[in-house]
Parts: sequence; C-alpha cells; structure tokens
Amino acid sequence: MNADKFVPQHSHFDLPRLRSVQVAQCPALSTQHSALSTHTSTYLDFARYKSLSVKHSALSTQHSALFTFRPYQRKFARPLTTHHGVWEMREGIILRLVDEAGNVGWGEIAPISWFGSETLDQALNFCRQLPKEITSETIVSIPDDLPACQFGFESAFDGMGSREWWFDYFGCAQYKSAHQPGLRENLSCSGLLAAGEVALQQWQTLWQQGYRTFKWKIGVDAIAKELAIFDNLCRSLPASAKLRLDANGGLSYEEAELWLETCGKIQGEVSAEIEFLEQPLPVKDLAGMLELSKFYRTAIALDESVATLQQLISCYQQGWRGIFVLKPGIIGSPSKLRQFYQQHEIDAVFSSVFETVIGRQAALNLAAELSRKNRAVGFGVDHFFAQAAATNPESLWNNF
Repeated sequence: MNADKFVPQHSHFDLPRLRSVQVAQCPALSTQHSALSTHTSTYLDFARYKSLSVKHSALSTQHSALFTFRPYQRKFARPLTTHHGVWEMREGIILRLVDEAGNVGWGEIAPISWFGSETLDQALNFCRQLPKEITSETIVSIPDDLPACQFGFESAFDGMGSREWWFDYFGCAQYKSAHQPGLRENLSCSGLLAAGEVALQQWQTLWQQGYRTFKWKIGVDAIAKELAIFDNLCRSLPASAKLRLDANGGLSYEEAELWLETCGKIQGEVSAEIEFLEQPLPVKDLAGMLELSKFYRTAIALDESVATLQQLISCYQQGWRGIFVLKPGIIGSPSKLRQFYQQHEIDAVFSSVFETVIGRQAALNLAAELSRKNRAVGFGVDHFFAQAAATNPESLWNNF
C-alpha cells in the first residue's frame, strides 16, 4: 500500500479562530503533518455534555451526511503474540461522511472481537445496510453491542464540526478545538514491547526514539522463563523508565500472586518503576483482581474487563477503584464516555487498538480531554506494522 500522497478535500483553514490542546512527547506516532476534517464554525460547548441523556449531546441536532466506507487490511511486521493467540493482520473499516456544505468527517471502525467488541463481519454488515445518506439520529441509534461502530461513526460526525487534528514534526497529535478554550494537555506515550526475549533489545530502540514508559506482554511463555526475562529487563532499564506488564487475562490466581510478589521484591532492588500489572486474571474473575489489589505493592489495572462502556460501568459499580485501561476504539460512544467521566473520578490509561491515524487521532483527542492522572497513553505501536502508516485520511482512503 502506497499512502504518501495527500490532497486535502473540503477543507477550510482558519487557525486563528481555534485554540489548542497539545498532545506532546509521543514519539513515533507519525513523522509528517496531516489534517483531518476541518471547519470554522464553533463546536458545541463541552457544557452541553453535562446532561445524562445522549439526546442532549452534540448529536441531538438533526443533521444529515452522505456516507461511504472502505474496508482495510494492515499486516503486522511479525505476528503479534498475546495470551489471546497470534494476530497477523489488522482489519478495519474507514468511514467518510460529507455534509451539505462539503465538510468531510473521517471515522474508523477497528473491532477486536476477542476483547469484547463486535466482529469485523458484524461491523461490515451494519455499514452495508445503512442508506447512502445518514442522520445524527442514525448514529445515536447504533446499539451498544456495536461499540466500535459507535466510536467510528460518532468520531466521523464530530469531525464535520470545528475540530481539527494534525501531526507535528515529532509525530505527536495536536488537537485544536473551540469548545474548551485555553485547555492544554501534554500526554506522553508508552511503547509496546513484544512478548519474550525480544523485549530485551526492543526497549533500547524505543528508548532512543524517546519512549520512557514501556508495556511488556506476559502470560505467553512458561512463567519461569518470563520471570527470568523480567528480572533481566528490570535491571537493564534506566532509572527514569516505567514498566507495565500486560497478562491479557492469562494468569491463574497463583501465578498472579507470584508475579506481584516478584514485582514487589525487584522494585526494592532497581530504580525503574514497575507501574502496574494489567489484567492478570480473566474477565470473569473481577473478585479475584479486587482481592489481589488489596495486598500487593504493585498496582493492578483492568483492561479486557473494561473493554466496553457497559463493562466499565459494571466494574465501577462492583467496586473497582484501581486503574482502568480504556481503548477508545472499542469502548463505544465518546459522548457517553464523557458523561461517565463527569460523574466519576477514575484513574484511566488510554490505549490503542492498532488503529490507523484516523482512529488514533480521535482516540488521542479523548485522552487529551479526559486524562486526569498524567499517565502515558498506550499508542506506541507503529513499530509492529510491516509498513509505516499513512499520516492523513485522504491517503488512506485513496489507497485502500
């Protein structure tokens, strides 16, 4: 796929009217400038989201747009191995909406069915049954069992408003908006390390690219082997580094205890910080993770357990007050997530679903808007793909 050419369409640049949220220190997300949909009208004020009803969201005013979509495939440089299995190809759908004024909104549906979202086929079937012209009511009515569709369509619809994204020279998303004047947020990125011994070399390359937080996949090899690699990795990392461990729900309760005990022990011997152990137990064992969170020094984060907004609400209602790893691309409606945030103070890490620049920029927008604990966002994943991603939507659209 050749995706180097960018000719903006239906774009109107009036930058002095906009103020910025900067998402900085995110190395390797991109190396070129790009622009998603732009428009100079004032976006609905964030206070409009205070209502608990989605009818009072930005989608409440009835608007229509012409709708087209294209499926895509992106091959991993080498298969991504987690406790869930081996993943060779990222597949998704690019959405394009055009309103009566010619303004273009881009969205992306990037499901991960084994995490709890709809399947790609279900998303494609939903897109195929839609008419060529859709309304805001169409988007509001997308059912909760299609969370990746909710995120993609709502992001595209928002994109026809006054939101504007682009990538600076260092590859960091910057988000300009009229709806939160003066808000500025700096977010650092976490770099993903592959499972196994390759992490011992991989972190060094990512460190040179500017990453200071790393996430390493565990629960893949024999636990004794992984613990030995972990010991080596921790003793190799510089003092200012942070390390996250991601088990993808692949540990038994006893194995999780062993990991947490080892983390506590080695944390007293090395300068690098072990930030948290992510999803040690299966989704069904929230009680076990609640129990573990009370007795060990190393924090626990939920990931698969809070893949969708409904799961997030459920875990919160059941008493989870630890770290939540949120994947905007599959969590569901951004406006409903904002409503949840207005009611609840949560410690969240925003993370990638290996989406393209379209979904990533929409996700980073949410992270810049909602992040409260200054934790690195988990979007350092481009090195897992065989070919560098295009840095603008038109290139993606024209080459799929």
